[in-house]
Amino acid sequence: MEFLYEYGLFFTKVFTFVIAVIAIIAAIAGAAHKQKHKKGELEINDLSEQFADVEQYMVEHLLSKDELKQHDKDLKKKLKGEAKAEKDGAIEAKPRLFVIDFKGSLDAREVDSLREEISAVLSVATTEDEVLVRVESGGGMVHGYGLASSQLDRIRQQSIPLTISVDKVAASGGYMMACVADKIISAPFAILGSIGVIAQIPNFHKLLKKSNIEFEQLTAGEYKRTLTMFGENTDKGREKFVEELEETHVLFKDFVSEHRPSLDINKVATGEHWFGLKAKELGLVDEIQTSDDYLHNAAKKAKVISVKYSLKKGFAEKFSKAASLSIEQTVNKLWQNNRIFPS
Repeated sequence: MEFLYEYGLFFTKVFTFVIAVIAIIAAIAGAAHKQKHKKGELEINDLSEQFADVEQYMVEHLLSKDELKQHDKDLKKKLKGEAKAEKDGAIEAKPRLFVIDFKGSLDAREVDSLREEISAVLSVATTEDEVLVRVESGGGMVHGYGLASSQLDRIRQQSIPLTISVDKVAASGGYMMACVADKIISAPFAILGSIGVIAQIPNFHKLLKKSNIEFEQLTAGEYKRTLTMFGENTDKGREKFVEELEETHVLFKDFVSEHRPSLDINKVATGEHWFGLKAKELGLVDEIQTSDDYLHNAAKKAKVISVKYSLKKGFAEKFSKAASLSIEQTVNKLWQNNRIFPS
C-alpha cells in the first residue's frame, strides 16, 4: 500500500511538472506569435565605402610616410576631378549594384524578408542598375520556393539585370530560384542541380497494430489522403502519390527549361547534383566566380549597396524557434553529407 502511495505521489509530481512546462512553452509561443506582427526595418549598407575603407587601411599600414602622403594627394585630386566631371555632366553617375542575401530554410520562410527587400530595390532601381542575389539553399517545400522564385522574377519583369551567385549550395528549390537569373555565377565547388522531387513519410501502422491500437481516418474524396503515417497504405494510394510527384517534377523541369532554354533538361533533371565546375560544363551556371570577386570587380565601376530586411527578434521568439532550427540544421547537414559521401 505504501508503494502505491509513493508511486501515486511521484506520478502526481511528474504530471504537475509536465503541465507546468507545457504552460511555459505555450506562453512563450504566444509571445512569439505577437512579436511576428512587429514591423521590420531595412538595413542599407554601402559596400563600396567598406571596400574603400579596407583598402585605405591596408595602404596606411604598408606605405612609407612619404608614399602615403603622395597617395593621399593623388587620391584627393582624383576624387575632386571625378566630382567636377560628374557635376558638369562630362561623366554619368555610377550605376548601382544592389546586393541581397537569401539563406533558405526547408519551408523558405525567408521569402517574407526577400519580398520586402525586392520591393525596396524596385522602388528606386533603373534598367541601368543591377541586382545580385547570393543564394544558399538545399531546397525544401515546393510552394515556398515557388514563391521565392516568383519574387526574383519581379526583378526580371522590370528589365533590371539579375545575377545569382552561389558560393555554397543552390540545389532543388535553391536552383529553382537561381535559374530565374539572367546570369548565374558559382564557386568551383558549390553544389548545384538536384532538379527532382522527393517525399518521405514514416508509417507506424505495424507498430500500432502490434500494440492493438486502432487508427481511424475519415475523408471525403477518393484521393483526399493518398498516404498516411498511421493507417495501412495501399498500392493504389502509393501509385497516386507517385503520380503527384511526377506531375510536380514535370512542372519543375518546365520552369527550368523556360528560364534556361539552352539546357538539355532531360540530362540534368535526374535529381543529381554537380559541383560548380561540372555544372558550368552542363550549362547550369554561366561563370565560375565567387561573390567576393564579383562584388570587388563591380565596385570599380558601380556603387555597391547591400539591402537587408530584418525583424527584431525578442527572447521569446528566439527560444520558440531554437528547437526547430536545430533539427533543420541537422537535416541539412545529413542532406549534404549523403550527397558528398554517398554510400
